[in-house]
Amino acid sequence: MTEESGLIGPDDIAYHLELTPPQLKVTFTALKSMLDDYGHEERDVQQVIRQVLDKLPDEASIRHIRVV
Repeated sequence: MTEESGLIGPDDIAYHLELTPPQLKVTFTALKSMLDDYGHEERDVQQVIRQVLDKLPDEASIRHIRVV
């Protein structure tokens, strides 16, 4: 957190989220869909989405999760 403004800095951890396996799969799928929907002019948004996806398990692992 930046001390002078009291705001979260660009490299600070903003939130910790615990997900069940089905919630993880839905989150992963939603982020992949978002990545596919953004155009070339929104590379900054695509980069952030990729950074979040990189923190999640790989696609092969996600594929095995069942959403009931």
